[in-house]
Amino acid sequence: MSVPPAASQDPVPGAFNWPLAYEAEHFLRGEIETFLARHGGARRLAERMRDETGTDFYEWVDHLVLGPGREAELRAVGLTLATEAAPAGVAVWHHPRAMMPRVLVPAGLPAAGGPAVLAIKPESLDEFLAKQGLDRAIEGRPGARLRRVVLGAVDGVQLEAVDRLGYHGFLVDEPATDFATKVGQARAFFHARRRDFGDDASGFAHADKVLTAVLALVPRDVACELFFAEERVFWETRNHAARVQKRRQDALGLGWGNHDHHTFRCSRKHFGDLVNFLGRLGLEKRERFYAGDEAGWGAQVMEAPAVGIVVFADVDLQPGEVDIDFAAQPLTPMPALRTVGLWCALHGDSFLQAGMHHLEARFDFARLREQLAAEGIATMKPFSDFPFLKQAFTEGERWTVRPERIAALLQAGLITAAQAGGFAREGAIGSHLENLQRKGGFKGFNQKAVSAIIAATDPRLQQSAH
Repeated sequence: MSVPPAASQDPVPGAFNWPLAYEAEHFLRGEIETFLARHGGARRLAERMRDETGTDFYEWVDHLVLGPGREAELRAVGLTLATEAAPAGVAVWHHPRAMMPRVLVPAGLPAAGGPAVLAIKPESLDEFLAKQGLDRAIEGRPGARLRRVVLGAVDGVQLEAVDRLGYHGFLVDEPATDFATKVGQARAFFHARRRDFGDDASGFAHADKVLTAVLALVPRDVACELFFAEERVFWETRNHAARVQKRRQDALGLGWGNHDHHTFRCSRKHFGDLVNFLGRLGLEKRERFYAGDEAGWGAQVMEAPAVGIVVFADVDLQPGEVDIDFAAQPLTPMPALRTVGLWCALHGDSFLQAGMHHLEARFDFARLREQLAAEGIATMKPFSDFPFLKQAFTEGERWTVRPERIAALLQAGLITAAQAGGFAREGAIGSHLENLQRKGGFKGFNQKAVSAIIAATDPRLQQSAH
């Protein structure tokens, strides 16, 4: 068995030494295959996901329902009882340290072999039903934190779909009569958020006011879900590969339900502001990455477990800062800009003018590369190529750089005249879509690999020779 690379510093030693849960994944994949063998409609959908979107059906499974009597098997592969809200008599099983579908075990279900029910998780049930041409009654009005629909029963097994609104449980509770309206208002607040101000501090202050208004309308986890949905929308407007892949997934009504994490590049001056904003949305600090003197960068991973949102927040670091919690302390200006700092100086912080550096979603790695190539989209050399973790960027979207940004960098001595000329002529690489494949439920990242891709995407290395 391959061993995950030691990739991070843990606030609590060992807390983020993520395991490889191959036995649990093998068990769950086997149950899914048993279900697909019995349910022809689900099998055809899985084939379309593979052939038309380059995704693995496994990554779209929200949960399975098994009959009693298999608890020993669940324990044997590392699953444990979870605490999520569920109907009376239903036990929820999960792997506490790995990314994989959950298992429901209702007390009254007959003790049968394979899954009685399998539920997938598109981003929106309404979109999914429309694109699949299905007329089905959805349990849960618009605005419900969990909505559920039965897609079809075949040979005694049932395919379902769910969508979630900042909710990790299994109870379909009807919302208050005005809640859907409040959700729409909150979404509109985030969508209309101004990103470009005369100074970035005003941009962060404005965002804080927007978030305060949103939190007066909806719970924090709902706000978190809505905020990142709008961040993906903004990122798509600035990345061709994103729009192509989103179109492919939308053709099946799936949306970005396979998102893995959202990557924000941030200036040193406002890194604390970014972390504080994410904290207000309910994201908690996970592992920190320290690349040190050679790479000159760091990253704070943050997660909102109840929402399924993970953020990778990048920032330039200088010697000595690898030993501190740099997400909790002010970072002073550096005499030179490294990769992340220069990207922000050219384009703006991800949180403001630039939008995300990339969205990483889970795919069938090799198949997506082939399918995107057929769409005219090239993929860079993989920067992680392990049995449990494969990662590669699409070729970067080149953005025009504002002349005043180039002039300010040149005047400050942070770029050369030749580099300034190159940025003025050619622009600079802005954003990517990232193709990721995980195995064994591995939740972590690889520091050496990420250091390599950080260096490879330095805007100064992307200029033509003139």
